[in-house]
Amino acid sequence: MRVFGVDPGLTRCGFGVVDGAGGRAVDCVAVDVVRTPSDAPIEQRLLALGGAVERWIEQYRPDVVAIERVFSQHNVRTVMGTAQASGVVALLAARAGLPVAFHTPSEVKAAVTGEGRAGKEQVTAMVTRVLRLAEAPRPADAADALALAICHCWRAPMIDRMAQAKIRSDELARVHRARLAAALKETRS
Repeated sequence: MRVFGVDPGLTRCGFGVVDGAGGRAVDCVAVDVVRTPSDAPIEQRLLALGGAVERWIEQYRPDVVAIERVFSQHNVRTVMGTAQASGVVALLAARAGLPVAFHTPSEVKAAVTGEGRAGKEQVTAMVTRVLRLAEAPRPADAADALALAICHCWRAPMIDRMAQAKIRSDELARVHRARLAAALKETRS
């Protein structure tokens, strides 16, 4: 499975592509940070980000896009920019026919480091180790994008099994309700 991880942001947006071969084996394919000038109009910044997303999707052909879920921050302006960047990425992934998965920062940290409240340096160190990189990806947005991709590689099989279990459970419940209704109907006859 090839995962395109995106740590959304307007000033710096981290991109990372990882190949997962089942189990915990993952390999880094590409990593970068897309920057947009903070003094440019928002629509131009989003357009530039969108162009970069389209190029990465075309070049690396991911199977899924994993995006960091926007969480509440004290700075409303920052959270708005992050949400807008996330929306552009999700839209372009959907347009390309790719599924999109959102992961919270604590999910990503827990998957990669074992601790949901790990610091940026800890995440970067583990990403470097897991991917067997010669040097740590910089800035932190790049490491975070790779961490998102790793997280999705490791969590996707469990998420799929849970979805399949839910489908089976719903079907069993439907059959059970039908049997109960039939039995109730028989007792009333």
